[in-house]
Amino acid sequence: MSPTEPPDGAPAPEALAPLYDVTAVRRDGDRLLYIGQPQVPPVEVERELEPLFDERGYDVQLQARYRDGGVLPAAEHVLVARERSIGIDGIPWKNIALALATVLTTLYAGTVWYHIDVGGDPLNMIHAWPFSLAILTILGVHEFGHYAMSRIHRVDASLPYFIPIPPPFGTAGAIIRMRGRIPSRKALLDIGAAGPLAGIVATVVVTVIGLFLGPISVPPPSPGSDAAQIQFAEPLLLRGLALLTGQPLSYADPTQQLNPVVFAGWLGMLVTFLNLLPVGQLDGGHVLRALIGPRQETVAALIPAALFALAGMLFLWGNVTVEIGIWIVWGLFATALAYAGPANPIRDTPLDRKRQVVGVLTFLVGILCFMPIPFRIIT
Repeated sequence: MSPTEPPDGAPAPEALAPLYDVTAVRRDGDRLLYIGQPQVPPVEVERELEPLFDERGYDVQLQARYRDGGVLPAAEHVLVARERSIGIDGIPWKNIALALATVLTTLYAGTVWYHIDVGGDPLNMIHAWPFSLAILTILGVHEFGHYAMSRIHRVDASLPYFIPIPPPFGTAGAIIRMRGRIPSRKALLDIGAAGPLAGIVATVVVTVIGLFLGPISVPPPSPGSDAAQIQFAEPLLLRGLALLTGQPLSYADPTQQLNPVVFAGWLGMLVTFLNLLPVGQLDGGHVLRALIGPRQETVAALIPAALFALAGMLFLWGNVTVEIGIWIVWGLFATALAYAGPANPIRDTPLDRKRQVVGVLTFLVGILCFMPIPFRIIT
């Protein structure tokens, strides 16, 4: 079977020799299929041909036993090229809808921290806008750090998807979808580290602003009330910012409470630490995969055990019960992420010294945000 000609701009079959012997070229939707046989180990086919397809605007992946719904018979190998679409195609309605929903849920969550009554007039929740703006800024800067670096490395990625949830947080964070292949460890490090590093800058700015905004007045506790109270931990970064600014993190007067904008910064610190767990395709998984290569999977396999162990130690010696649930949930989540595996770059060349330093500093940021017991429920 002689190869058919690919569309203009796509690599010609002859350009793939002697790495890959093409027997036919077919289309399958938005994919261009080069059917044939590798002449070298498959991993070398992807690594060596990726620059050729990249300069023509294609992502490429070698697949075995590719099937396209019956139109193409099963083949031993197919080099699948997909034309890269970097940027926004049309209006991202889903992203917009989720962002607007998250604005509403964070405004509603803010009414809890500002003690705003919305029973009589739901529009009162607009007065919680500083908390909503603060947390959305932190999450947005974090995700757009990933997105911007994806554009720089010409990796196809979606705009951020914000995740709305009920109070007390109002959001479970935000994500972007990486649709393209990661070309190198360098790109993986840059994309993985850009989010937490950009996000921590926004977190520091938001937290400092919140500290200088001063406390808010809250209703005094009712005599004999047995309502539960939540006491939040103070990570090293928060303590350091309070020390540098000379602002307090607590008040002797029970009718005064830290400004909710500070709580938004606290939440940004917790999200930063959780994202930097070095497992799967979390930011920390990307950074560690870029730093140490395939050995990252060995480390990732230990993370769920470490989280379950932390929960166990806190239960036995930390005088907490319900509070350990966060580490149990994240232990289960980390197990699923470790099973799914990391993002594997096409070219696995080790990082240069500068990026190794950036990777280590990124994990140091996570350590500054770590809290063994993020919150305590006091009854």
